[in-house]
Amino acid sequence: INTNTKLWLYHNYSEISLSFSILNIPPSTQPELSFKSCAISDIEKDLNSLGINFEKKQINNEITLTLKDPCDNIIQITNQNGMISTNVPQLIRKGVSLIDSVAYLTYKGNKVKHIAVLTSGGDSSGMNAAIRAVARVGLSRGCRVYFVKEGYQGLVDNLIVECAWGDVAGVLSKGGTFIGSARCQAFREREGRKKAAFNLAIKGIDALVVIGGDGSLTGANIFREEWSSLLQDLIKEGKLDQNLIVKHKHLSIVGLVGSIDNDMCGTDMTIGADTALHRIINACDAISSTAASHQRAFVIEVMGRNCGWLALMASIATGADWLFIPETPPNADWPQQLRTVFGRLKAANKRKFMVIVAEGAIDSTGTPIKSERVREVLANDIGLDTRVTILGHVQRGGEPSAYDRFMATLVGSEAVEAIFNLKPEGDQPPPAVMVGVVENEVQCLPLMKCVEMTRSIGKAIEEKRFDYAKELRGPEFSAANETFLHTALANPLNATEATPTITIGILCIGAPACGMNNAIRSAVRVALDKRHKVYGIFNGFSGLFSGDFIEMNWGSVAGLTQQGGSILGTNRVEAGEDLGLASFNLQRFGISALLVIGGFEGFMSVCQLAKNRNQYPAFRIPIVHIPATISNNVPGTDFSLGSDTALNQIVNACDHIKSSASSSTKRLFVVECMGGNCGYLATIAGIAAGATFSYVPEEGITLNDLQRDLEHLKKRYSSDKHEGRIILHNECASKTYTNEMITAIFAQEGKGLFDCRSVNLGHLQQGANTSPLDRIRGTKLSAMAIRYFEDFIKEENKNQPNQQLTYTFDPNSACVIGFIGSQVKFTPVLNLLEDSDVKKRIPKKYWWLKLRDLHKTLSKYNYNESNKQ
Repeated sequence: INTNTKLWLYHNYSEISLSFSILNIPPSTQPELSFKSCAISDIEKDLNSLGINFEKKQINNEITLTLKDPCDNIIQITNQNGMISTNVPQLIRKGVSLIDSVAYLTYKGNKVKHIAVLTSGGDSSGMNAAIRAVARVGLSRGCRVYFVKEGYQGLVDNLIVECAWGDVAGVLSKGGTFIGSARCQAFREREGRKKAAFNLAIKGIDALVVIGGDGSLTGANIFREEWSSLLQDLIKEGKLDQNLIVKHKHLSIVGLVGSIDNDMCGTDMTIGADTALHRIINACDAISSTAASHQRAFVIEVMGRNCGWLALMASIATGADWLFIPETPPNADWPQQLRTVFGRLKAANKRKFMVIVAEGAIDSTGTPIKSERVREVLANDIGLDTRVTILGHVQRGGEPSAYDRFMATLVGSEAVEAIFNLKPEGDQPPPAVMVGVVENEVQCLPLMKCVEMTRSIGKAIEEKRFDYAKELRGPEFSAANETFLHTALANPLNATEATPTITIGILCIGAPACGMNNAIRSAVRVALDKRHKVYGIFNGFSGLFSGDFIEMNWGSVAGLTQQGGSILGTNRVEAGEDLGLASFNLQRFGISALLVIGGFEGFMSVCQLAKNRNQYPAFRIPIVHIPATISNNVPGTDFSLGSDTALNQIVNACDHIKSSASSSTKRLFVVECMGGNCGYLATIAGIAAGATFSYVPEEGITLNDLQRDLEHLKKRYSSDKHEGRIILHNECASKTYTNEMITAIFAQEGKGLFDCRSVNLGHLQQGANTSPLDRIRGTKLSAMAIRYFEDFIKEENKNQPNQQLTYTFDPNSACVIGFIGSQVKFTPVLNLLEDSDVKKRIPKKYWWLKLRDLHKTLSKYNYNESNKQ
């Protein structure tokens, strides 16, 4: 018959291609070929899924599968040792080599990566997003990806299952880890790690992504170092074939940090920290209202054994009155300090009091500070009706925040790329790396260096080297602590006790954005604490033109931490509409520094003031613009105030919409979101909410785009029928293809597969309660702006120390303050004007545009269904 047949089989560490030619052989002498398989259960599963008939024989643990190939030849697959047929006729074996006297096998092509992912230690919201990213990016790269259930215990007990694309559908909105996490004593012993090595090796897995804290990542590194010796032991025991040590000589380890404490060095944020902050702040906001109603004090204990990040950020975001964290412990006489500060607050007629205590709080002698002891001081010594609330594990759970979903997706996708980039160093295994976010960039850093630095902080606290511990936390931690001291522990009576040195004007401009009130509150309190005078200017530049000023006091900004919008009011009128009146009222009220909080209108207004300094001397003062707009379209910053709250609003709404779509099984929602000519919200919310794709102004929409996306939707609904889907559409993505038109096109063309509905989220995106990140960013930027005013005026008037006003043409005196990476930077507005598209009201460059391709990958655009086969 002279037929050429190619048989493809799955194998642990690559595809096996067996090619052979069959001469005229009588049916009575059909050749029998036997194969030894280390993963016969996998082959059996694959044969079943392909619908191939076979006969299975099993004696104890020895299994043989018998089937026929397309030429009616008998093929046997077995895990019996030393089994080889004796009646194999002469075959023309072009390109076929004899391997270990077991089977005729030829390995062709590149090695297929087999990647396992596990979660270990305490759970944190956002882990599921990281798992999903590892799985989908890995599958798109042609890898075989496995879940290890129940952490390291699953490695030891062989709870390792291969994942498919749909296995991670719908997990983005779920808290915790859907593959489970468990403490594993067995893995701490070499014998347990040897079992884990065997379970990975027989599946061909030699790359492991570990999501957990420093203990989990340290365990992974030990496993990596011992890998080769563990395989050698297994070979000596006859459990593995010698070839495995060649094929899987090294184990690649990539670590992702899942920890609500945000206590790992080498990354600005850990997976779960932002969500935990959401839980704490929601609880504090709820407690705040009852505290004010009854004029009570509350002592709130939060997690953080060796790290006070949660407590510190929660204190800034909620406006707490006192804070106890391990990095900055008070003296042993802290009860007396507490009496002084709270006595002063009580004298200022404050109705509610809040103290936040990290569970690892200590004083300078190393003595633990317990919540109950704080309550006793407040109740017995000051006479405050005081309650204690310990938040406990409520901080761990719940739906992940938009930031945690987005950030975990980024580091999860980078983990796969890191595996491809890791190379052995001579005979040594590739180094273990940790993927983290540093200054808004995803980076790979040496894992154990990060772990050792993290542990040195705990050691420094234990040795009472507190300044060193704070230094290791980084400059951002110290700056945040200083901001808290100025905004919370300041003296509310200072403003009436001395002559002001600087007169500061504050106004808001543009659409309302959450975080504006936090910026106002911070600016007022920091300025009053430093004995400056502060004027609030109502209704933006319209109020500046009309002289609608009010002097702010300590009570003017009470209770603003959770309130969205702006108490000063805002509109879109720019400074250029009446420069003369603006100059007149700045001089009339003696304004020596101006703080402008708002969107692109604020940026343009500061530019107009800076350009007209020659004509109007009143504009020759330091002016700082704090970007505040949900669109995140202001140059000079990676993040604007309000954008994080808007993202959370959009993602939460999309979760509800997807739930409806999933219930209807065949429904698609086209969701319109804000953003103007900037596609930031649509892109980042699309990734965080698991949208199928998003349309943004930067790319526009063409008929070809709609056709491509329609075909993709048809394919997805044909294969994944029970998954609800959404599309995010920026309001300005196209003048022609509106939300309603796209909905109508998809509804018409998708008949029989899915129906389509339109949703416009509208102004709910501007938020109600401000998110933790927006509260912290607003507080921090304003505090730094006030310091900038002080330093600039002091430097300009160094020869006249009592001078309140300074007249300057220095371009650095009119600037945008913003987050560039993780740092706060002041950038002259006229420099930024060159990098802006004024007509479209956007910057010319975006850091987030490069993420558009990742969104498509996660939505199955780059995944070939035949990859796995």
